Amino acid sequence: MSTDSSVNFLPMNIDEMHSLGWDQCDFILITGDAYVDHPSFGAALIGRLLEAEGFRVGIIAQPDWNYSASLQILGRPRLAFLITSGNMDSMVNHYTAAGKLRHNDAYTPGGAFGQRPDRALIVYSSLAKAAYKGVPVILGGIEASLRRLSHYDYWSDKLRRSVLLDSKADILVYGMAERAIRSIAHRIAAGEELRSIRDVRGTVYRLTGKEAADAEETTSFVTLPAFEQMRSDKTAFARSFAVRMQNADPFSASALGEEASGQLLIQNPPDYPLSEAELDAVYELPYVRQAHPSYQEPIPALEEVRFSLVSSRGCFGGCSFCALTFHQGRIVKGRSHESLLREARQLIYDENFKGYIHDVGGPTANFRRPACAQQKLRGACVDRQCLFPEPCPQLQPDHADYRRLLQKLRELPEVKKVFVRSGIRYDYLLADKKEGQAFLRDLCEHHISGQLKIAPEHVSDAVLQRMGKPGSSVYRRFMDAFAETNRQVEKKQYLIPYFIAAHPGSTLKDAVELAEFCRDQHFVPQQVQEFYPTPGTVATCMYYTGVDPRSMEAVYVPRGGREKRMQRALLQYNRPENAAIVREALRDAGRSDLIGNGPKTLVPAERSRGGTSGEQNKKATAKTPKGTSKKSRKGTRKGPAIR
Repeated sequence: MSTDSSVNFLPMNIDEMHSLGWDQCDFILITGDAYVDHPSFGAALIGRLLEAEGFRVGIIAQPDWNYSASLQILGRPRLAFLITSGNMDSMVNHYTAAGKLRHNDAYTPGGAFGQRPDRALIVYSSLAKAAYKGVPVILGGIEASLRRLSHYDYWSDKLRRSVLLDSKADILVYGMAERAIRSIAHRIAAGEELRSIRDVRGTVYRLTGKEAADAEETTSFVTLPAFEQMRSDKTAFARSFAVRMQNADPFSASALGEEASGQLLIQNPPDYPLSEAELDAVYELPYVRQAHPSYQEPIPALEEVRFSLVSSRGCFGGCSFCALTFHQGRIVKGRSHESLLREARQLIYDENFKGYIHDVGGPTANFRRPACAQQKLRGACVDRQCLFPEPCPQLQPDHADYRRLLQKLRELPEVKKVFVRSGIRYDYLLADKKEGQAFLRDLCEHHISGQLKIAPEHVSDAVLQRMGKPGSSVYRRFMDAFAETNRQVEKKQYLIPYFIAAHPGSTLKDAVELAEFCRDQHFVPQQVQEFYPTPGTVATCMYYTGVDPRSMEAVYVPRGGREKRMQRALLQYNRPENAAIVREALRDAGRSDLIGNGPKTLVPAERSRGGTSGEQNKKATAKTPKGTSKKSRKGTRKGPAIR
C-alpha cells in the first residue's frame, strides 16, 4: 500500500499519464471531490472499474471552474468526459438547512471550503464542452441520480428541470452505475454514437424534434406530467413523484417519459443490483486506499472510512427523508464473508492500522440480505413497504449471517475491536425473534464502546407516520431491551438518539411532545438536525407540495425561519440562549404550563422587573431536570444519555 509514488494511482497530470506509457486517456473523469483511491469514493470506484475493462482513465479532481483550460491538463479524451459532483450533491455540500454557507468540506484537503462550484454538474459540463468541442459528456453520481428528472430545488425554492437538460450533457447514468457505465464504455469504444444508445438500464436520455413528437409510437414508456404543468400545479408534481416511486424497482419498473422545454426525457428502468460475486469484484479492485500523494493535507472524509468495510448495498427501510430508494434501491445485497475478510487483512497491513475496524455496514448495518424471498425473485413490492407502518408478514428478519461475519472479523489477528457505526434499524432487530436478542448482546458486548447512536428521528406518532418510521412504542421497547442487555453483560452504555426538527407533518405540539420526551429521559442533544429538503425524497415532495405523494393527503409543513427555529430550540430547551424562543413556542402551542420553575417545566419564566440576575440564575438552576449536569445543560455529546 505504498504512497511514495503516484504510479499506483490513476493519472492526474500529463507526467503521470506519460509514466504509464499513455499518449491519451480513453475517459477523463471530472469530480468535485479530491482524488482518493478508495472504494467509498465514487470517482475512484468507477475509474478502477473502467481500468479493469481495459480502458485508460484519468482523473481531474476539483478543477478551477473559472477556466476551461483546467480541463485540458490531460489532453483530449478519446471517448468521453465522465462528470460527477462527488460523493455529495454540491448544494448540500455548500449550504446548511438554514441556507448558510458551510465552513468546511470533508472531501477537500485540509477540509478547506470553496473548491467546487454550486451546481457542479452544470458548471463542469459547460467547461468540458468549451475545453474540447465534440467530446461526449456523461453525467453520474448522487447529484445526477437525484436530479435526473424534474425536482424541487430548495436553494432556489422552485422546481427545476432535469440536470441532463440544464447541463446539455449527452446522457445521464443514475444509481450505482457499474453495469451501465461498463456497457456504454464498450459500445462507444466500438464506434456507436453516445446519443444513439437508448436501451441501457439506469440511464436517462433525451429526444428532440420529430423523435420527441413520434416517441409515443416508437418508444414504450409511462407519461409523467410535463415540467411546465408541474411548475404551475404542485399537485401534478406530487402525482409525478408517486409514479416514480411505483417505478423504482428493476423487476417491475417501466420506462418513464417527461416533457420539458420542448424536449422529451426518457428514464429507462433502474438496473438490477449487482450479485454477490459482482459486488465482491468491485470492492476488490486494486485501490491504493489513500489520497493522491500530490495533496499536502489530509482529507477528512478518508479518515472516516479508511479502516471501515462496506458490507452491503440497498435499503428497504423506506424513510421518507432518505433518497436511497431512488439511488441504491430497496433490494439489499451483501458481500461475501471471504471478500470482506480479504479486505480486512489488507487493512491490517496498513502501517497506520491500530487494531480497530471502525465500521462494518452499509446504508443500514443490520441489513445483509433481501427483506423476503419474493424480493430475490420478483423485486420489492410496489404497493407496500417492508417495515412501515409495521413489519410486513412476509419479512424474513435474520441477523445470523451478520453475527457470523462480525465474529470472524474480530477473531482476525491484530484486530482489537470491530465497531458497528452504521445505522441499526431497531424495528428490524426486534422483529427477529430468533437471532435479534443474540445480535443485540453481541453488539453491546463487542461492537460499541460506551454509546450506540440510533435514529428514532421523533416520538410523535403523527410525525413518524410521515417519516415512514415505526411508532414511538417500538423505540421505547428497544430502549428497554438495550438497557436490559447491558445489565446482562455488565456494561454501562448509552443510547445517543438522533432527532429531526421541523419535518413535514410536525406541528409545534409535536415538537413540544419531543421536548418533553427529552426532558423525561434527562437528555438534551448536543446537535439537532433540522429537516433538509434535498432532491429525490418523499419528504422533500411533501415540503414543496404540501401533499404526501403516497396518499395525496394534505400535510402540514413547517415553513419560514420562525417556526423552524422554534421547533429546533425546543429540542435544546435548556440552553440559556434559547429561553426566549422556547417560551414563545410554548405559548403558541398552548403549553404555557411548561414555563416556570416546576420539575416538569422546560424553561423558566421571564425575569420580572426589579429581579436580579442572581435570582434569575437560581430560577434557571431550579428548573433543570433532575440528573442533568451543568455541562449537559450546554449540550454535550454524551449528555445524560437514554438508558
